[in-house]
Amino acid sequence: MKIKLIIAGIFCFSFFLSCNESTKDVAIPSPENSAFISDIIKLSKEEYYDKVLGALVGSAIGDAMGASTEMWHRSEIQLKYGYINGLTPATREQSPEGTWDHNLLAGATTDDTRWKYFMVKYFSSTQGDLNPENFSKFITDYYASLTKELGSDEVSRNPDLLDNQIEKVDWIKEWARVSLAYQNGGKAYQKAQNRFYGGEMSCAGQLYTPMFGLLTSTPDEAYNMAYEHSIFDIGYAKDISGLVAAMTQTAMRTKNIDSILNTAVFVDPLGYKSSRLVTRISQNVLDSSRRTVLVSRKLSAENDSIITAIPKGYPQTKQAWIQQDYLYSFLDNDKKAIAFHAGEIWQIMVTAIDYGQGDFQKTMQFIVNYGRDNDTVAAVAGMILGAKDGYNNLPEDLKTNVLKVSKENMGINLEALATEMTNNLYH
Repeated sequence: MKIKLIIAGIFCFSFFLSCNESTKDVAIPSPENSAFISDIIKLSKEEYYDKVLGALVGSAIGDAMGASTEMWHRSEIQLKYGYINGLTPATREQSPEGTWDHNLLAGATTDDTRWKYFMVKYFSSTQGDLNPENFSKFITDYYASLTKELGSDEVSRNPDLLDNQIEKVDWIKEWARVSLAYQNGGKAYQKAQNRFYGGEMSCAGQLYTPMFGLLTSTPDEAYNMAYEHSIFDIGYAKDISGLVAAMTQTAMRTKNIDSILNTAVFVDPLGYKSSRLVTRISQNVLDSSRRTVLVSRKLSAENDSIITAIPKGYPQTKQAWIQQDYLYSFLDNDKKAIAFHAGEIWQIMVTAIDYGQGDFQKTMQFIVNYGRDNDTVAAVAGMILGAKDGYNNLPEDLKTNVLKVSKENMGINLEALATEMTNNLYH
């Protein structure tokens, strides 16, 4: 019996050793990261022009719809306007970041649309050589040209021209300070970046990075280019600046809202998802917003205990207002110290896009009537949805009005900008 046990023990030990030897060659493969929608789309010149113009005009519509109530609380909006369904006159004081004149007519825009003009000129000036060094130089050169004109004979003889020029300098000087420091590098850049607009995590990049989604071939490429150019952003604001570009690029290729929103899940070239303890903040915000939208859809008219007064002019049902008001309360709970905080802009935008499910007007109205930095949120969402729909499918009255006012009153010809971008790409 003992002999049998010894033999069995030797056999088991030998089997263990042989198994151990064989497992050395076993290598279960790890998954590989793959680009989200990695195929390169091929739009005709006419299709591309329509989508670019749609993006530019869609963004300008959002900017114009929010221009008259920028930074307002929604109770103030309801008191004066009821529920905003379209364009309202920009009856406000001029400011560097706002309108550059007092009390402009409906369709007037702010710095959100000026940045789109600025970016088209940057794209053209570099002839495709897009990098943060050239971008920072483009900004400082513009700043230098403005300050030079301050001393011109024409300006010195006309105080009104001086006021206009100072307005422009005031608008760009915060950006020029960081750009100059970026060119010098080192601690100077870090200091300038961290005091930009008071040192808060502003939405700086989101004013211009969606534009990279219009001239790149894949969402990942759009993200990387936007991220590199987000030299004014700190923290996860840089991730968000990359994502809005990637979402715009996705919108150039699909009308599916889930695919556009899921860009923020699958496009992560820098590995934010692997961050210790917090994982990826931008995706956490997106997931929370989408869960809340799902909950809101289950609310019915019997839940009127949570309802606030339906604003005058609200175009939908009581049940729809209950659901929308529920989402407004959700957003209220996460308000940041400043309304132009990158995280807040992002949260309102993805909530609105999911709520609107691709409907341009419904999404814009949700954003504008919520208040806070509504013109910037609507400008970012408007560019994404405008790229999705194309100019031909945007609301007729809104696009016609904004095109006309932009050209005749604001000095920005959106059709000419779309043509310039198209000719540069298809040259």
